[in-house]
Amino acid sequence: MDIINNLDEPQKTSEKDADKKPKVVEAEIVEEEPKNKKKKKSSPGVPPNSQDILSNLGDIMNKLGVNMFQMSGNMPGDNTSDTDEKQASATPSAASVSKKSPLPSLEIIKKFSYTPRQIRDYLDRYVISQSEAKKVLATAICDHYNHIRRCMENPELKTKDYAKHNVIMLGPTGVGKTYLMRCIARLIGVPFIKADATKFSETGYIGYDVEDIIRDLIKTADGDTELAQFGIVYLDEIDKIAGHGSSGTKDVSGRGIQINLLKLMEDTDVKVIGQTDMMGQMQAMMAMQGGKKRASSISTKFILFIVSGAFENLSEIVRRRLGNTVIGFNYANQKEESVPDSESKYLHQAQTADLVKFGFEPEFIGRLPVRVALDELSVDDIEEILCTAENGIMDQYVECFKGYGIELKPSKDAMRLIAEAASAEKTGARGILTVLERLLREFKFELPGTGIKNLSLCSDLLKNPKGYLQKILKDNVCSIRKCNIAEVDDFEKRFLTEFSIQLKFTNEAIAELVLQAEKQSKTVRGICEDLFRNYQHGLTIVAKNTDKTEFLLDVIAVKDPDGYLSDLIRNSFDQKIA
Repeated sequence: MDIINNLDEPQKTSEKDADKKPKVVEAEIVEEEPKNKKKKKSSPGVPPNSQDILSNLGDIMNKLGVNMFQMSGNMPGDNTSDTDEKQASATPSAASVSKKSPLPSLEIIKKFSYTPRQIRDYLDRYVISQSEAKKVLATAICDHYNHIRRCMENPELKTKDYAKHNVIMLGPTGVGKTYLMRCIARLIGVPFIKADATKFSETGYIGYDVEDIIRDLIKTADGDTELAQFGIVYLDEIDKIAGHGSSGTKDVSGRGIQINLLKLMEDTDVKVIGQTDMMGQMQAMMAMQGGKKRASSISTKFILFIVSGAFENLSEIVRRRLGNTVIGFNYANQKEESVPDSESKYLHQAQTADLVKFGFEPEFIGRLPVRVALDELSVDDIEEILCTAENGIMDQYVECFKGYGIELKPSKDAMRLIAEAASAEKTGARGILTVLERLLREFKFELPGTGIKNLSLCSDLLKNPKGYLQKILKDNVCSIRKCNIAEVDDFEKRFLTEFSIQLKFTNEAIAELVLQAEKQSKTVRGICEDLFRNYQHGLTIVAKNTDKTEFLLDVIAVKDPDGYLSDLIRNSFDQKIA
């Protein structure tokens, strides 16, 4: 406390340098290969010379540290491994769902028994509002997987024609389209892949080939093609591949992508390895050398496709069809009267003709029989997301501050103000993250390492974040200085551990270090490392000359570190000569 009382009033506090990185544990699959083979058996259909080439290629890859079989897990179509150990995981959460159950991957689908109400109730825990969308999606999912389950029970049903319940979701950004699908895939535990429709190209040479979606789905299923054929493909930004509609021109590339996609959405066979996938082809050749039989294609007959987009101009097309637009002198008045009408109101009334006029091919829209529009989020909806949604954005910020040892306590009145500010962003639930980041960014930067343990997210903070932060720092001066003093002790310990030299600062030196850190708005650790960056080499010389490994540094060493070190070195040589 004597050191604290000797310090002047701080101008600005600084953050503790928290440079610890989270440890990530990665599972690694190691396949044992027989060593010192005297005789290689010929694989059927592979000439001996080809076997030598493949063997040499494998040796080269191994020398480079690349395990060809390990890079992408099991090869697609490899049924030689135990299916009991495979996980039907689309996301990390889906993997955890499947790990809890001892059922083999396909058993998840064979035992599918959810009802639409059960799925809707599960979605209510995570997604606020959008009751109509939850009902539509829950029903479509249950219809689809109940049909698959019945086909497994009765193979004769596979031969009958069946129209898949592919879904198209329409709605503005940030209303929960993607989150709904992730929650559903996590619940039922099937392979799930999300792709952005804007990255596709018609040819696949420039951009992403649409068939690569299915190959990515196989990777998500850990190479299990049998399981991947019952997965879910979710395509976002689907409205971006629409043509120019009724403008008189056609987007040829977009039309080509639609035609390629509609083939996938109905029933077609996709090659497991693409023509441009050189690594996949080499893996297949290596597998052929081992005599393993692998599936060459996968059927999309039972893959459920769900697409979504904002469809910004579609509401205007629907409005015109319904006769709600006017021209002439009354246009300004009509425009004012129509302001309360949201775009989602008209998206609910969209028909096939509207989507065709928007720029989609009739055949493409015909493959998406289930349609649902999502509503814009109101201020009340956003407030409910903040207060009640499981694993919501506010929960994430509470955990973020907890990582710094600070407990964030949101108040009820602040929730309403945050919801109003997020609604003004016009980006749905994403506006919450924008508002919270803008409000709390400085607090996350300044408070860690200050000893402050609690932060109240209240209306005062929202109204004046900078003033509230300065008040917190002023009220906790003693705590902040104690933490700064502790950083000096940490520097002494690190120096001893790294260089086997013991430094000890006097109380006056510590006070000066803390004062410099406050004036420069830096951490004490940063000040120490900057001032004493040459002390490792200099004190090593002194230790050799004098056999001394402990050094007491006073305030002069802090104010003139280079001059103080030079004097120590000069005196050490004088002692050695004497």
